[in-house]
Amino acid sequence: MLKIGDKAPSFCLPNEQNENVCLQDFEGKWVVVYFYPKDMTPGCTTEACDFSDNFQEFKEMNAEIIGISPDETKSHTKFREKYSLQHILLSDSEYIVLKKYGVWQMKKMYGKEYMGVVRSTFLINPEGKIVKIWEKVKIKDHVEDIKGSLSDLLT
Repeated sequence: MLKIGDKAPSFCLPNEQNENVCLQDFEGKWVVVYFYPKDMTPGCTTEACDFSDNFQEFKEMNAEIIGISPDETKSHTKFREKYSLQHILLSDSEYIVLKKYGVWQMKKMYGKEYMGVVRSTFLINPEGKIVKIWEKVKIKDHVEDIKGSLSDLLT
């Protein structure tokens, strides 16, 4: 499992236009990488819209927002368009980055076990190190919490 102070695992994944976006593209910036289970579901939509609604404030703090899920790029295109999302969405349909970050885990619902994404967020500093980790995220006030943590680190 990753911990604070670790170098963030590098990745290159396709966005909704099938263009590869790599973590190293944002060297020198703060990066918020959030992992979510599925486009268009209530919780994931609320989280994505919260990030998008606060997009400008993150930009002003020199921070990029990247959402990663196992959904295909076509799903991300529909998701972005339907909700006018401003931040980057990447597809990890082969679970490579999800596994690197330790968020592809056994889950349980209604007595059944299955593999899935555990909603998690990583704050990465401009040097590429993980400075904060939120595991098993509860969506309410999550984006505000990230903004507060980032603001504290900038002062």
